[in-house]
Amino acid sequence: MPIPNSPTAPQSPAPRAPVRWVLALSTQVLRMERHLLTALMTLLVLLILLNVVTRYTGMPIYWVDEAAVYTVVWLTFVGASVMTRLRMDFAVTMLTDHLGARGAKAFKVVATSGVLLFGLAMLVMCWMWMDPIGIARYGFDAKEFAAESFNFIYTERTQTLNWPTWVLQLILPIFSATFSVHALANLLEDMGAAERVQHAGFDVVNADAVN
Repeated sequence: MPIPNSPTAPQSPAPRAPVRWVLALSTQVLRMERHLLTALMTLLVLLILLNVVTRYTGMPIYWVDEAAVYTVVWLTFVGASVMTRLRMDFAVTMLTDHLGARGAKAFKVVATSGVLLFGLAMLVMCWMWMDPIGIARYGFDAKEFAAESFNFIYTERTQTLNWPTWVLQLILPIFSATFSVHALANLLEDMGAAERVQHAGFDVVNADAVN
């Protein structure tokens, strides 16, 4: 006697092309951030070991401390961007725990929208702060630009590395851009425009899994 076919679960419709593009961009950015995190963590360990060895031998290298500090700064911003996409950021659920599923979803959309607005606001502030059009108007002459605009970002240098500070501060607009992309991807998922993406290579996806 033939066995009737079991009913298959209805599949959700495929997201529209713009939604797929945003999710794909967020996934690619997340992959690059993963490699960058590995590189920065490796660099930080090497700098600390170098600092310990040189101090122990009585020949300390004066620029190692500053390099380690800037490495931690970059590591922090890249890690914060990754945590945003993995939804490992902090959340207070005292209110949403007492709401129904629909109310909790609405509040989640509002919260994620606020995160996206924060990222976009940071992008605008970084654009105004670094003023790429302004420096280009002066033929990329940092001194002339600083004299007219009183913006000394392109004339300042680090104390021991003697690097231009704007190169190290590029992490701010980079973070703002990646943070905004991840926030937009999270918002589209929260609004139901696409299902949540499972990110391969990130086994720790919540704070409880760390312990």
